[in-house]
Amino acid sequence: MSSSERCVSAAASTVNEARMVVDLPDWAMTRERVGDVFATDDARMRLAIEVARLNVSESTGGPFGAAIFEAQSGRLVAIGVNSVVRLNQSSLHAEMVAYMRAQARVGSYTLAAPHLPAHTLYTSCEPCAMCLGAALWSGVARLVYAATRDDAIQLRFDEGPVFPESYAYLERRGIEVTRGLQRDDARAVLELYRARGGVIYNR
Repeated sequence: MSSSERCVSAAASTVNEARMVVDLPDWAMTRERVGDVFATDDARMRLAIEVARLNVSESTGGPFGAAIFEAQSGRLVAIGVNSVVRLNQSSLHAEMVAYMRAQARVGSYTLAAPHLPAHTLYTSCEPCAMCLGAALWSGVARLVYAATRDDAIQLRFDEGPVFPESYAYLERRGIEVTRGLQRDDARAVLELYRARGGVIYNR
């Protein structure tokens, strides 16, 4: 092999080593029943909280879950679970995984594409700065969360710079926000994570 061939081979190896697949844990793949209809906000949020709880009990990540649905039909498009530690990637919060999987599924970088129905994100905890900002570019028309920023901070998670103005900006851009749906159930998942000695991975 010539020196130039060795350089090409080494470069290819480096690229391959950096490749990443954003997948779900095996148990979550069975919960992501795409196309199933969840008729109400409560039913949709129960799924987001359920996958958060399973992520803790199955020891596959942090205590956060999310799900994206078609707003009118209630059809499930994708779920996301916190995968930061499992996949060694700081950006893989539950909401980010849900955005990525939903966009891949519909074949569009935005869920607000003209040919698509409106989509809603349900998340077991108020989004951090990264996930809240990403809501704007994800294309979701509505954001619904359960536990609050303060609940996550009590667990010592750093939620970053989120301000009332952050929400005001999203709402001016047409994203509806619903707060505190099934908060107690979502807080119980955070407490379960604390009781199990879960890693606080963003400090």
